[in-house]
Amino acid sequence: MTNAMTSKKLDLARRLASQLRVDSIRCSTQAGSGHPTSSLSAADLMAVLLVGHLHYDWDQPHQPTNDHLIFSKGHASPLLYSMFRAAGVVDEDELVNTYRQFGARLEGHPTPVLPWVDVATGSLGQGLPDAVGICLAGKYLDKLPYHVWVLCGDSETAEGSIWEALDKASYYHLGNLTAIIDVNRLGQRGPTELEWNLDQYAARVVAFGARPLIVDGHDPAAIDQALTEARRNEDLPTVLLARTVKAKGVPELEDKNGWHGKALPPEMAERAIAALGGVTHQQITTTTPEPGTPSITADPTATVTLPTYKLGEKVATRVAFGAAIAALAARPDVVVIDGEVGNSTHADEFGKVAPERYFEMFIAECQLVATAVGLAVRGYVPFAATFAVFFSRAYDFIRMAGISQVNIRLVGSHAGVEIGEDGPSQMALEDLAALRAVHGSVVLYPADATATAVLTALMADIDGIVYLRTTRGAYPVLYGPGETFDVGGSKTHRASPEDQVALIGAGVTLHECLAAADGLAEAGIAARVIDAYSLKPIDRDTLIDACRVTGGRLVVVEDHYPEGGLGGAVFEALADADVPALHIAHLAVRDLPGSGTAAELLNEAGISAPHIVDAARGLVAS
Repeated sequence: MTNAMTSKKLDLARRLASQLRVDSIRCSTQAGSGHPTSSLSAADLMAVLLVGHLHYDWDQPHQPTNDHLIFSKGHASPLLYSMFRAAGVVDEDELVNTYRQFGARLEGHPTPVLPWVDVATGSLGQGLPDAVGICLAGKYLDKLPYHVWVLCGDSETAEGSIWEALDKASYYHLGNLTAIIDVNRLGQRGPTELEWNLDQYAARVVAFGARPLIVDGHDPAAIDQALTEARRNEDLPTVLLARTVKAKGVPELEDKNGWHGKALPPEMAERAIAALGGVTHQQITTTTPEPGTPSITADPTATVTLPTYKLGEKVATRVAFGAAIAALAARPDVVVIDGEVGNSTHADEFGKVAPERYFEMFIAECQLVATAVGLAVRGYVPFAATFAVFFSRAYDFIRMAGISQVNIRLVGSHAGVEIGEDGPSQMALEDLAALRAVHGSVVLYPADATATAVLTALMADIDGIVYLRTTRGAYPVLYGPGETFDVGGSKTHRASPEDQVALIGAGVTLHECLAAADGLAEAGIAARVIDAYSLKPIDRDTLIDACRVTGGRLVVVEDHYPEGGLGGAVFEALADADVPALHIAHLAVRDLPGSGTAAELLNEAGISAPHIVDAARGLVAS
């Protein structure tokens, strides 16, 4: 149990706060950029946390029982890095001379290139949602007593994702979470929405089921008391609402607009540093947590028995995903997060066999992805599933997960015009392009149940952001038990040295390509069909071989808008390839679709078998 700090420690916290302010000014002034004023307002809060409340072994940043500290207001990185200097893990030279410099690890906003940083922040409204995932792991999976502290800015409380996070933290009784809101009143261009109306902040916090504690953010004794109370609560997340002054400690700038994101000029910095007591070199020893082991750990001996299917039987790939993810429940490190559509994505099949590792985020897609990020920080293998189109709401979270270099798996169902009568609001027609653009991502789009099951199992061990697109309707099984699939691979059907054209599809369009190949064969045109189930990375060698055999005649067919999907992947792969002159027909959804049956919509979009036949015949004739 954390007790109130002694007067000696409170005095240390006051002196440390001055040092943190001085160091925040020094590194940003030397860099000529940064956010010192946003750092100065929170210095007292972080000094008290560091001296008396953060349980952390700095020599072992991956110690399972360590607390977690997340700067959701990542622009206050000068303050965070100054804390690292006080802890003795960043030295004087690195802090002052490398901040924001090319090739340095003290970047403008924190990233996990530093071992004491869990997630990349700087896109506001994300640190607190990520923390919810870490707290879920701590309470329900690890079952360890670590606490998660999150420093938030008052401006970022305008982000809906902050309230999604508090709502889910309350729902899951995450008493191991404390959000510290630095209410300094001034945002980038002027006053924040609520300024210093702490009662209104508190009312919002209460409305979302969390517990507010209002405190003077420059009174170390009051801060200490609030942080002590926060750690004692086991059932409710705590939100510390700290009234602070932007640029606190620099009288000529305190509470003055126009200094957000601006380094102090050298002469002003010199005056401020002198007024704060000059450069000091205090080293802080934080409380070292008791050792412990997570309740759940990976089991390399776990046996996963994937479902198998008979050739020709009709199975929706979303159904196959459900069966495969249920089989993966044999691995104790696999966790599934649902966006209240588990009965459609079939993610709920996992919940039936491993309910203790199945978390419902309801219709809160930002929190859905953030929870996966937080669970990945704790070493779990998270699968987050929803309708493919809804991942667009959380795209910035996916993008930031790529910067964090965490390993998460995203599964999007009900994609493309193939979904039918629901109409365009439910049709993901941009998802492949969006996910292909994310740093370090892998994008998979299987055409049948066998491929889906195998790829789902492979996803569990792939690093980075892995996206699996599944199909609503049932289609024939094309591959028998024992068929292998690889990231970056493909499958070729009906290949021969006499092929005149190659038909390239993925998911639902592969079936249309196979039907088209039958029609072409009847007309005496030999066509190979390539199942490009791995869009990123794509099987470049197979594409090059197809070009050389067919004289560069390719028909690319996708249930997606023409920009950035399968066609984009093919074009990029062949852009600098040593192949004959290309003759490509690119069939994609080019107009805004409406409602109808899957067959009607595929035909209307020009991506059904008859259209593929016409395109191939045109290429061969030319």
